[in-house]
Amino acid sequence: MNAREPQPAAAAQPALSAAQSRQLGDFAARAWDERIVPELRRYIEVPAKSPMFDAQWREHGYIDHVVRAAAAWVESRKVAGLKLEVVRLEGRTPVIVFEVPATRADSTGTVVMYGHLDKQPEFNGWRNDLGPWTPKLDGDLLYGRGGADDGYAVFAAISAIEALDAQRIARPRVVGLIESCEESGSFDLPAYLDALKPRLGEVSLVVCLDSGAGNYDQLWLTTSLRGMVSGVLKVEVLTEGVHSGDASGLVPSSFRILRQLLDRLEDSRTGRLLPEAFHCQVPAERVEQARAAAGTLGQEVWKRFPWACGADGGASLPTTTDPVQALLNRTWQPTLSVTGVDGMPELGNAGNVLRPYTAFKLSLRLPPLVDGHEASLKLKALLEDGAPYNARVTFHPDGRAGALGATGWNAPSLSGWLETALNDASLAHYGAPLGFIGQGGTIPLMNMLAQGFPSAQMMVCGVLGPKSNAHGPNEFLHVPYAKRLTAAVSQVIAACR
Repeated sequence: MNAREPQPAAAAQPALSAAQSRQLGDFAARAWDERIVPELRRYIEVPAKSPMFDAQWREHGYIDHVVRAAAAWVESRKVAGLKLEVVRLEGRTPVIVFEVPATRADSTGTVVMYGHLDKQPEFNGWRNDLGPWTPKLDGDLLYGRGGADDGYAVFAAISAIEALDAQRIARPRVVGLIESCEESGSFDLPAYLDALKPRLGEVSLVVCLDSGAGNYDQLWLTTSLRGMVSGVLKVEVLTEGVHSGDASGLVPSSFRILRQLLDRLEDSRTGRLLPEAFHCQVPAERVEQARAAAGTLGQEVWKRFPWACGADGGASLPTTTDPVQALLNRTWQPTLSVTGVDGMPELGNAGNVLRPYTAFKLSLRLPPLVDGHEASLKLKALLEDGAPYNARVTFHPDGRAGALGATGWNAPSLSGWLETALNDASLAHYGAPLGFIGQGGTIPLMNMLAQGFPSAQMMVCGVLGPKSNAHGPNEFLHVPYAKRLTAAVSQVIAACR
């Protein structure tokens, strides 16, 4: 994409009246009860796993199913002037693109609304009465894989537009971009952005509905996202397993070699990543925002997680109980997680065999300002070069050539109109001021759009609040929060020229 020239700051639109805000809220609440929750139930039932987790996604047809269903739902809403297309580039996952013309005569910019429909795999540990593909509304919480992360986005986006149009509140042009490869690192998205560049036009505001919230009491704006390198580290020492009594002490354990390799990367006592190239300086503004968020959230920053020692956690379990440091650790520090293993039999089948290989799936989260592709290359060299015992060591990053590693994102400075609009929307629909928080997850689109449209403003938000547990068991969507978020998005769109 070609970056557009910086534009003068647009004059703020008149603030909505209290009555208009209430009507937006009422519309959003009805939309969720009457249309969105029933559609999300149907969406949750479909195991539309991202291509990284379902290599036969084309044959299985689940991704196509949810894309077609969402597209049909959008078209059924009969929004005036809406144009929708399911775009399919050869060999790539499909993308929904919808366009709604401006209703404000003097509007020159475009609002891009983003979400995705592909899902993480099932994982284990779901409650006995729940399951990843079994939707259940339990009080205010809609359980099931993908509802909160973030199948709701396309339905909330259209409903936010409908809410404004129903009241004849003027707004700019809106383009929706709903992909189906996000959970695999969005490796198909750059090709679509290139192909769709003429349709996007002059982007004034990006509304991304794939992020999180510090609590369910106010609107939270995401200020940064970490990058990520993931891939499979494999250590091979034999061509087949052998009797452990016969070989141990002579044949080195593939697991021990793997531990040594990880020691090159991480201090196992503290979890600190050793290569300085994987670190960056935290901007002063983000430190101050972390302090403010910590003042609001307090110890819930770390108590929100399902600690094995009990619901309230324990001082010995977190890496820190300082709320400020906890926020910075999960948003601006590089961290390593082992998310999968191969080469190890289940315990019930674990005989006295020295295994021929061990493979770990690594997930390396990177600070927002560290280049993901460069980090991927450095990580591969660090792990593969000079292997102990001359073992066969390979690290295969996920993704496709030229797109290995996802670079994070640090939000641009907020324009005055957007900060005012966000705070007004939070006060109107939550009764509390806007909160600022960094997120530890990765949304590759944000860095792509930031490069293509450096003057665009970014509203990155979402429903992934405490214990919502996206990617893990018992994922849920907090329906009352989502209703208010939909209305808040409407109000912010109305303020954008």
